[in-house]
Amino acid sequence: MGRLIFALAIGLFLATAPASQAQTVGFADAIKILAGSCGSDIAKYCASATLANNGITSCLEKNQAKVSQKCNADRTVVISLIQARLAAQAAAPDLCQRDAAQYCKGVKAGGGHILRCLLKAQPSVSQKCNTAIDLAGYR
Repeated sequence: MGRLIFALAIGLFLATAPASQAQTVGFADAIKILAGSCGSDIAKYCASATLANNGITSCLEKNQAKVSQKCNADRTVVISLIQARLAAQAAAPDLCQRDAAQYCKGVKAGGGHILRCLLKAQPSVSQKCNTAIDLAGYR
C-alpha cells in the first residue's frame, strides 16, 4: 500500500511539475512543496527543530508515524528528486564533455564558462547533454 501511495504521489508531482524540471527538484522548490504538505506537521511536532544540520528532516523522520500521510509521501518524493538533481549535477560534465570539446573550444574552464557556452549553443548541443543540463537544474 505504501508503494502504491508513493507511486501515485510521484505521478501526481511529475504531472504538475514544469517539463524541464519534471524529474529533479531544487532546494527552493523542495521547501515550497514541503511547506505546503508538511507545514502543520512541522508546527505540531518539530517547532523546536532547526534548519541547520537537517534538524527538521530528522524530526519529521523521527515522528514519521504521527506525521500526515501527505507529508510523508511528499517528503519521500522530494528526497528522491533532490538526490536525482545532485546525481545529474555530478554526471553533467561527463555527459557534456564531447559537446564542450566541439562547441566550446578555447573557452576557459571554471567559473561556469563552459556551461554558459553550452547554454548558448543549445540548438547544436546533443540531446543527451541538453537533458543533463536540464536535469541538473542549470537551465
